[in-house]
Amino acid sequence: MKTKAVRIYGVNDLRLEEFELPEIKDDEILAEVVSDSICMSSHKLAMQGDAHKRVRGSLAQEPAIIGHEFCGRLVKIGAKWTDQFKAGDKFAIQPAINYQGTLWAPGYSYKHIGGDATYIVIPAEVMEMGCLLPYQADAFFMGSLSEPMSCIVGAYHAQYHTTPGSYEHSMGIVPGGSLALLASVGPMGMGAIDYAIHAGRKPGRIVVTDIDDARLKRAASLITVEEARKNGIELLYVNTRDIADPVAHLVSLNGGKKFDDVFCFAPVKPVVELADKLLGQDGCLNFFAGPNDPAFSASLNFYDVHYAAHHLVGTSGGNTDDIVESLAMMASRALKPEVMITHIGGLNAVAETTINLDKIPGAKKLIYTHKKLDLVAIADFAERGKADPFYAELARLTAANDGLWCKAAEDYLLAHAPSI
Repeated sequence: MKTKAVRIYGVNDLRLEEFELPEIKDDEILAEVVSDSICMSSHKLAMQGDAHKRVRGSLAQEPAIIGHEFCGRLVKIGAKWTDQFKAGDKFAIQPAINYQGTLWAPGYSYKHIGGDATYIVIPAEVMEMGCLLPYQADAFFMGSLSEPMSCIVGAYHAQYHTTPGSYEHSMGIVPGGSLALLASVGPMGMGAIDYAIHAGRKPGRIVVTDIDDARLKRAASLITVEEARKNGIELLYVNTRDIADPVAHLVSLNGGKKFDDVFCFAPVKPVVELADKLLGQDGCLNFFAGPNDPAFSASLNFYDVHYAAHHLVGTSGGNTDDIVESLAMMASRALKPEVMITHIGGLNAVAETTINLDKIPGAKKLIYTHKKLDLVAIADFAERGKADPFYAELARLTAANDGLWCKAAEDYLLAHAPSI
């Protein structure tokens, strides 16, 4: 079967190509990809090429299909897996397969599987590691967003606290405690707010910061103070841009106390150092944002590491349990990952979008892999719709959903957008 896919050959060398997939073996599965969301990790892959830790061998010799946040349907099942899967099943995937201790992952390491493709061959190790996951929700975009949501879920599970007089760690954020989410109104930060409010283990207060009023207003309109209050949480949004002493101000919002848990969603030295200064006794700092610079560093107070039991974790992805949890919460609508999506495009838009991802405003860029569409912001649908009835209808459908992407918009796009 022929597929169309975006493959990486080296640094910023991404090519949309059509090529023949091999016939599947008995331990493989042929699948159709419907949607993929573009991750900053794919941008880092484009920047680093062979130097990226998940690349195996030489990309020039064996180019890899990019994209790892994807969802679709199974097409043909190898004999080994017919008792577990059937053609037509929807699937999501955990790309961090952890196969035999390697960092290999779909979207980085394989020539026949990745999210930015029309059809793929899923290798045996994905199923052997339990990383091909059944997907029950109606809309494909939620399946794509289960992977980034699992990274958020994993970050919350990775937090830990100590018990005086004991060496046992209590995993997770402090129940009923104070949580600061810094630089947290981008796509991952929005997911982190949503999860903190709706997960079983909840803080009592969440303080969300950023330095952009427009982004903060959008976040506050989509994940409201009232929604948090219904779940027993005080939620505050704060612009720290012009605050002379952000530590004192944020601590004052927490009743004069420093925070139990602090997440940093930007690899920016002053933000990391602010996070450190906000930690209270036995506070846990999660450095969530992965930097591009291998030499990135910031100053931490090691006096407080010693005497105030401060600790630091860095998380870069979730495990399979985390993605299963995110899928279940999305299926029940406890989580609304559509708040993370700001742009829609087709497979033709992937290469340019991935290379320039750090320069494109907004949050998640969602790709429909069988379609030929420019990357367009949802906020621009109405303007485009003045000349194009396709975008006029997408504007109407998203406007009816508070300006957010939705199943009705996805269904219309899949039925009416031009094929790649």
